[in-house]
Amino acid sequence: MPYDNLVIVLAVSAGVPFLLAVMPRVPLPGPVLEIVAGIVLGPAVLNVVQPDATVQALSIIGLSFLLFLAGLEIDFQHLRGPWARLVGMGLAGTLALAATIGWVLHIAGLVESPLLIGTALVATSLGLLVPILKDADAVDRPVGQLTIGGGSAGEISAVVLLSLFFSEHSSGPASRLLLLLGLACLVALIVVASMRAGRSMWLSGAVVKLADTSAQVRVRLTMALIVGLSAVALHLGFEAILGAFIAGAVLRLVDPDAERTHPQFHVKLEGLGYGFLVPVFFVTSGIQFDVGALFADAGTVLRVPMFLAALLLVRGLPALAYRSAGLSRAEIMASGLLQATSLPVIVAATTIGLKLDAIRPANAAALVAAGLLSVVVFPLTALPLLNRSRTSASTGPEKDPD
Repeated sequence: MPYDNLVIVLAVSAGVPFLLAVMPRVPLPGPVLEIVAGIVLGPAVLNVVQPDATVQALSIIGLSFLLFLAGLEIDFQHLRGPWARLVGMGLAGTLALAATIGWVLHIAGLVESPLLIGTALVATSLGLLVPILKDADAVDRPVGQLTIGGGSAGEISAVVLLSLFFSEHSSGPASRLLLLLGLACLVALIVVASMRAGRSMWLSGAVVKLADTSAQVRVRLTMALIVGLSAVALHLGFEAILGAFIAGAVLRLVDPDAERTHPQFHVKLEGLGYGFLVPVFFVTSGIQFDVGALFADAGTVLRVPMFLAALLLVRGLPALAYRSAGLSRAEIMASGLLQATSLPVIVAATTIGLKLDAIRPANAAALVAAGLLSVVVFPLTALPLLNRSRTSASTGPEKDPD
């Protein structure tokens, strides 16, 4: 039947919260269990579910919506001044470390394309770390804002680099850079036009009147923005997730007080994303994980901890820049671990790399395995640190970053 696989995927996504509820002492993020369940039920182990066309289509939409929600979490007001500088310093350190490690591994004969490996190491799984920070009540704290800012900078940098240097289209990096500037100009126009439209009394009144009726006009306009910017990004030769992430950032810019003025709006978006689309992506990621390629060669398995250590070094070490924001040692360690949590862009990078012969299947499997381990290990290690820092913060005021 055409929907059998989708039924199983949705059943897994619905069952995971109940399984976590009966294990309250196990600090396991839901997406981790969804990925593991996908591996167990997929072709690698039990082979009871296949990633058919329907499941894959919803998975791609789920990834885009995940990046949209991540962009929506960015609080630009908190990332101005010294915090923006710290995020920039962290990103500069990440890019330098990624380039260095990529070239070292290439010179050692361990990888084919240092640029592809470096690009894959730059990203952060924003869609995973945002729910973790929410569950730990850390989103609005300095550690949460800096971690999201650093993760956002890494994620968007990885997607842009991947689009600029690794594409099946014929245009070169210089042409694609011009297209990227064109996309930025278009986004600026959308922001300005949206802000001006928001000042229209008639239009604002119509939106308020229709927002909570069956029209759900805010949700419809948001979906048009996501799909529209994703389509523009694709037409310009970039990844659709770039457009989706930008859509979230744009919505946050033009409607910064949404959680206060119309709080149900974000609840609806999160319900659609975390309640339906995003879990499909995580379960499908587990289903598509190639366990056979990973264990086909002993050398491939040995490269998994190497890539995992590279992730921690490239994304975790630059979190030391956040010390001047008044973060405690536990918060800095938690931020570094969460920033080193990466999987979606790694999967995208290895998929593109395989098509372009820029990476061997063995290295692709090892890199994806390292990303999967980062999703399992790093958040579990970061959660106790965040809880400890929250307890410490309740006994005394946090330092002001200014």
